[in-house]
Amino acid sequence: IQSNKTRGVAEHFDWVHSLDRFKIAQRLSEQRPEHLPPLQVCLQVNIDGGDTKSGVAPEDVPELAQAVAALPRLRLRGLMTIPAPTDNEAQLKSEFQTCATLHQQLNQIGLPMDTLSMGMSSDLELAIACGSTCVRVGTALFGSRG
Repeated sequence: IQSNKTRGVAEHFDWVHSLDRFKIAQRLSEQRPEHLPPLQVCLQVNIDGGDTKSGVAPEDVPELAQAVAALPRLRLRGLMTIPAPTDNEAQLKSEFQTCATLHQQLNQIGLPMDTLSMGMSSDLELAIACGSTCVRVGTALFGSRG
């Protein structure tokens, strides 16, 4: 989310799955109208370190998660990740398991989260087997982008 888009997101949406910077989280919290319930958020984790992807590095997630959880108009619900674009099932499984472990660790340190958003049309079964509670199935519903 770009800084100049936070007001619209804070005012018109219930969920954000792509939060990866404290500055954006702080703006969303400040701009969330009081009459609306807290904005539900997932931190986007760049699980494979891909240069072209957004997301916080796995080692930086605990610090960001604690900071976001303290914001008054946001509710930290979990983590979201998009694995490396590969057909290598072992690599996908490793990345999904890494994110699931990170999710469990955050719960153990007192950040109760119920959402683990990982997996898309092509790998949803593996993602669910690794603990995903939310999958994105746009390609299965709408076809490939073209």
